[in-house]
Amino acid sequence: MTTQITVRLPDDAVAFIDAQVALGAAASRAALVARAIERERRALVAERDAAIYAASGDDVDLATFTSAAAAGTPDLG
Repeated sequence: MTTQITVRLPDDAVAFIDAQVALGAAASRAALVARAIERERRALVAERDAAIYAASGDDVDLATFTSAAAAGTPDLG
């Protein structure tokens, strides 16, 4: 489902969007804006997750795995 909304953007932002559409980088203005919003949403979720992981301290199993992986050690068990 989609909902149509009206937004006001600076002229230079609209020019950028239109140029991207003209270059084929996006199918439409709406597609480019939707992609940008989804990227922002994912970034905010990742920031929230990183804060949760930082607050919870080290995960012993994950720390062992990442240390072994970084060292190139084939035996992770």
